[in-house]
Amino acid sequence: QVQLVESGGGSVQPGGSLRLSCTASGSIFRRNVMGWYRQSPGKERELVATLSSSGSINYAISVKGRFTISRDYAENTVLLQMNSLNPEDTGVYYCNVAMTRRTVGPYDMIYWGKGTLVTVSS
Repeated sequence: QVQLVESGGGSVQPGGSLRLSCTASGSIFRRNVMGWYRQSPGKERELVATLSSSGSINYAISVKGRFTISRDYAENTVLLQMNSLNPEDTGVYYCNVAMTRRTVGPYDMIYWGKGTLVTVSS
């Protein structure tokens, strides 16, 4: 069983920065992608950024140039550096890992963290 533990959320003023961290415990298969999703008030959960085991990165258009995702592959940790935050970035941020035993095909095992709240307000 995989468990994800997030940290780093909090309250910040517009223009400020926060860094989120998530560490996965348990068996992480070699082929995987880790990342962050968020759910803002009144909206559905959406992708923020992901980084695969092969190094592929994907950002939501709304965060490109402001957020940076990185990983410590040895520690199964994914970080999200968030700069120039604005009120639209407010929400619960969820860590996610998707993985598979197969060498090709879709990721068929998906795990979520419990979420960490980010509030951007003046």
